[in-house]
Amino acid sequence: MLEKHAVTNVPIHDLLSRRWSSRAFDAQRPVGREQLAVLLEAARWAPSCNGDEPWRYLIWDRGRDLGGFQKAFDCLSENNRKWVKNVPLLMLSCAGSVFGATGKPNRWTQHDTGAASVSMALQAVALGLMVHQMGGFDADKARAAFAIPAEYTPMAMIAVGYQTTPDILDDETKAKELRPRARKPVAECFFEGGWGNPVRI
Repeated sequence: MLEKHAVTNVPIHDLLSRRWSSRAFDAQRPVGREQLAVLLEAARWAPSCNGDEPWRYLIWDRGRDLGGFQKAFDCLSENNRKWVKNVPLLMLSCAGSVFGATGKPNRWTQHDTGAASVSMALQAVALGLMVHQMGGFDADKARAAFAIPAEYTPMAMIAVGYQTTPDILDDETKAKELRPRARKPVAECFFEGGWGNPVRI
């Protein structure tokens, strides 16, 4: 399998270094219910404002619900469909808009839902699975197809499965798969003492 460890300025935990978003998934290898349970448990224990757990996930297992999976697949952008066709498990993360206990607006829900998805992605690395989160989908179409309540915002489609060789991908997608990982310099994104003042390490 293709490994793309992060090239970091200082050492970070192996789970973080190894996490990346492959597009080459093994269509012949399903994700078991035991593994799914572990992924969901990892997301369940993510931090959230006031412990509100504002996230909701829709899950489609190709082997158990092909019709539902196809409806979710049809919500994806054309570029994502090219490789998601091999994915055994699809999810959609959704963020609430109010605190469950009070009904008051909760402006932290999207942040918290992202935290739950990252927890899931890191747990996937530990299980030998690959998670790829996607913004390329039609949120309105997904909302209508799956009766998502108005107070929830569809955030990201999530592909889950086992990685395979990039050779199964079309040329354009394969080029993306093989492209080296990169990140902006720390000083561009992390400030200290005031906006725009690069942190000094």
